[in-house]
Amino acid sequence: MVEGNTIALFGAAVASLAGIGSAIGVGIAGQAANGVVAEDPKKFGRTLILQAVPGTQGIYGLLLTFLILIRIGLLGGGLHDLTMTQGLYVLASAIPTGAIGLWSAIAQGKAAAAGIQLLGKRPDQMAKGIVYAAMVETYAIFGLLISILMLFNLNL
Repeated sequence: MVEGNTIALFGAAVASLAGIGSAIGVGIAGQAANGVVAEDPKKFGRTLILQAVPGTQGIYGLLLTFLILIRIGLLGGGLHDLTMTQGLYVLASAIPTGAIGLWSAIAQGKAAAAGIQLLGKRPDQMAKGIVYAAMVETYAIFGLLISILMLFNLNL
């Protein structure tokens, strides 16, 4: 059914919202990194590590998008004829990764920016900044896990 497939494809788009969060989070951290590097160009590599951390949610969103496209048969076979209910189930499975990824990447970008500021003032404390930013990652991983469990337990 066309309606079910359309809704499932909308689910794939919802999963990719995590990439928007990553773009914003990486941008926030990048702004802080530029300030630190302006003062001390030798800290570029270390600030880059913290700036990259919020990018992982985008990877999770991309992964789930591909999994949805494979699961509904768009990639690697024929597109399944999904009912509207099945399409809604696929959409629902995408929401944890899309929503949690969107918000956690922004929060992680802010935590990474604070870690970059810490690095600027106390370079020996960089690991603490990474730990604070990485704590936010836990929730993005939980969202991805929930989405994968939901998606692979659907009867499509």
